[in-house]
Amino acid sequence: MFIRPLFRIIPDGTRIQFMKGRFMGLIVSAILSTASVVLFFHPGLHLGIDFSGGVVIQAKTPGPANFPQIRAALSAAGIPDQGVQRFGGPSDVLIRMGTQPTQKATAQMVDRVHAALDAKVPGTTIMQADAVGAAVSAQLFRNGLLALGISLAMILVYIWFRFEWQFAVGAVVTLVLDVTKAIGFLALTRFDFDLVMVAAILTVLGYSTNDKVVVYDRVRENLRKYKTMPLRELIDLSINETLNRTVGTSMTVFIAALPLALFGGQSISGFAWVMLFGIVVGTSSSIFIAAPILLFLGEHRLRREAVAAPQTQAVRASTGAAPAAAPQAPAVRKEEAVAPGGSGSAPSGGGNAPAGAGAPPAGARPGEQRGTRGGARPAARQGGGRRAR
Repeated sequence: MFIRPLFRIIPDGTRIQFMKGRFMGLIVSAILSTASVVLFFHPGLHLGIDFSGGVVIQAKTPGPANFPQIRAALSAAGIPDQGVQRFGGPSDVLIRMGTQPTQKATAQMVDRVHAALDAKVPGTTIMQADAVGAAVSAQLFRNGLLALGISLAMILVYIWFRFEWQFAVGAVVTLVLDVTKAIGFLALTRFDFDLVMVAAILTVLGYSTNDKVVVYDRVRENLRKYKTMPLRELIDLSINETLNRTVGTSMTVFIAALPLALFGGQSISGFAWVMLFGIVVGTSSSIFIAAPILLFLGEHRLRREAVAAPQTQAVRASTGAAPAAAPQAPAVRKEEAVAPGGSGSAPSGGGNAPAGAGAPPAGARPGEQRGTRGGARPAARQGGGRRAR
């Protein structure tokens, strides 16, 4: 016995025609992806310490941080800082500096920063100091991009074996567009692009793939269930049937990630914001990008028989040609019995009768004649002939 839920986000029986907006969805996606590519090259991503290399120092001041005072203290000590920004709470400071040649030089730089801050802002403590060399950062950047490429390739192989090629192409193209939008979001918000962001993008890819597999799986089920339904109506039906699950899952993940974005601090808030953006983009792309691509690629392949039948009927209707009638079995000849001694005449009827049609068959009783084909009435009886009872 199934228990119906007390509350459903999307009412049962919803019939939204999503494919009416397929062109608008693809145009908006193309514009956003193009803008993201432009932002990737200019101004570019704000590379974190993992990919750019350098020294990052996390300091904590006794009270709310005075950033102009901190910058003046570093400049007075001859320390070329690359950035001083807020990190977490109002008293947390993040100081970024260039790459140092050796580990000993890095330790000396941290001590100089600590001394400069303690002289201008007494009570300042160094919470953490991280240093990454140039060679290591280049290797990490290369490995991060390689991880994104391998993940896309494995997703392509998985969907290619599970679905037809039209589904695989639609899913992979949509995922590439989702990744470009996520990169554009990072370039616009100036979050540090580091290994944490690579993990966030991979998480968004996995979530978006799962969402598209759910929709595509329902489309494949309905292709077997509704064999004559047009593909456009079938895709709309499949999206509406899975809409309650899609929206419910997306809202659950969104609500779970929202507190991390608001109160998680600098170390985790960037990851959470990318997750929130990816949830919105991945859910909308499953409906307005992946489904229209499947419609364009499979309209004349997945529904070839269903499309061919209406075209044949349209041709017949335009030409006025009636369908050829099926061959009929020849009519069975009936014999009319006449009383013995009576004289029966040949049946009347128009047209030419075949040779020997009026002659009685061999071995027939006197007075019997073959009837005519098509149920023609026999000629009037002559004399006093009567039918035998």
